[in-house]
Amino acid sequence: MSTLIIILHVIVCLILILAVLLQSGKAADLAGAFGGGGSQTAVGARGSASLLSKVTTAAAIIFMLTSLGLWILSGKGASSVVGDEKAPVATTAPQAKPDDKAAAPAETTAEQPEKKAGTEAEKPPASPPEKK
Repeated sequence: MSTLIIILHVIVCLILILAVLLQSGKAADLAGAFGGGGSQTAVGARGSASLLSKVTTAAAIIFMLTSLGLWILSGKGASSVVGDEKAPVATTAPQAKPDDKAAAPAETTAEQPEKKAGTEAEKPPASPPEKK
């Protein structure tokens, strides 16, 4: 259905372009720019419409209707690009409460004893001093 409307739309576009370009300008000289031009005034009697102006009007109406039809058809079945994506999962660890002793680090790097290669036996890490 949309292919048929697109083909009709392109054909009407070409007809509209040709019809507009083939028409002669009305009062396009210097006098027409300042409101002159004799019988071709903005308010007044108009001459009979030529075949080219009728074709232009019909092509413009069909162009608007096909544009509206394509717009309506483009909205059906369309979804968002990010519609199926899930929110990213937070990767940060939960923070420990201040009074939670189990979550507190046992030892910092400054408190660790220096280890000499092969001269001393490894000692277990010292426990932190308890607060009273």
